[in-house]
Amino acid sequence: MNMNHNFKMTATTMFGLEEVLATELRNLGAQDVEIGVRSVSFYGDKGFMYKANMALRTAIRILKPIKRFKVFDEDDLYKKLMLMEWEREMNVDSTFAIGAVVNSKNFTTNSHYISLKSKDAIADYFRHKYHKRPNVDVDHPDVKIHVHILNDLCTVSLDSSGQSLHKRGYRSATNIAPINEVLAAGLVLLSGYTGECNFIDPMCGSGTILIEAAMIANNVPANINRKEFGFEKWNDFDDDLFFAIQESLLKKIRNCHFKIMGFDKAPSAVRKANDNIENANLTEFIGVHHINFFNSMKEVFGPTTILFNPPYGERLNIDVNEFYKTIGDTLKHGYPDSTVWFITSDMEALKHVGLKTSRRIPLKNGDLDCRFVRYDMYAGSRKASKNNSEEEE
Repeated sequence: MNMNHNFKMTATTMFGLEEVLATELRNLGAQDVEIGVRSVSFYGDKGFMYKANMALRTAIRILKPIKRFKVFDEDDLYKKLMLMEWEREMNVDSTFAIGAVVNSKNFTTNSHYISLKSKDAIADYFRHKYHKRPNVDVDHPDVKIHVHILNDLCTVSLDSSGQSLHKRGYRSATNIAPINEVLAAGLVLLSGYTGECNFIDPMCGSGTILIEAAMIANNVPANINRKEFGFEKWNDFDDDLFFAIQESLLKKIRNCHFKIMGFDKAPSAVRKANDNIENANLTEFIGVHHINFFNSMKEVFGPTTILFNPPYGERLNIDVNEFYKTIGDTLKHGYPDSTVWFITSDMEALKHVGLKTSRRIPLKNGDLDCRFVRYDMYAGSRKASKNNSEEEE
């Protein structure tokens, strides 16, 4: 197989980030980018697959399809998987794991059963041929196989990422409910922030949004701190190519000269954020301060992006409507010349901010339906609108 051989891949993502991911892929040099639901397909070669895993900020995993076929039911799936030449992807001493996604009327069982059926087919393939079967290792398999069934079409892919790409490698264990790294990067990219102005996360928690913003501002590859990728255990892994791609990405790092700051009113959060920032080697670019946003004023000069994920549920020890009203008041009185973005699942409380949104982008945070909202705080005398409500875009 020659080095420049392009093949189709699929990058999965979160609901609402498909366009952002497609833009990232095009900017990296992907060919024939096509947007799907929570996924984007594209073409590239082996080196591009390595590059995509290292550099993409809004991808969850990058799948390499190896076989597509029509499939009618569970037994048919078993038979067709038995017909594949599995030695090409793994050997009898490899460990493997299977993930399945099923969206089809023909399959009455759940995706867990489909995973088991697929696992049996691969194990039986080796047992029939070599009188020995490979072992399953759910946590750290040599080869992770993804079975996707849509109506009567089955796509079998290899997962080139291994563990989900949101596991960047900089976050230490935390008791603070953190925002997923992929979503955090998606929010920063949706806001249009590129490092050309100041950046504040006024409720920064364990610092995920700050870190993703600093990596974007300085063009640091998202997964540079990761210990391993799935493709490193594949038969065709090319160490030299991997190293060369990594070097080329590191050469593109730049220095952002604007301030990136985080506030939190809990000293424990400030400590945790600083630990994570240190793990990400970004200490010189981010300042975290023990400040209650509600008692603060804007102390940086010039245009500023303010972007945050307000606490919710039991982490909020005051009345939620009052909390959102105070967000609005703080912005109105203390933060001129700022573009403000935050994500929330509480559409009711949002009405209490008392400012007019200029954008509302539907997203999901886990299972929660959310809106990522934007408010424009003007410099100087232009009064922010008192209008509460706004139609969805």
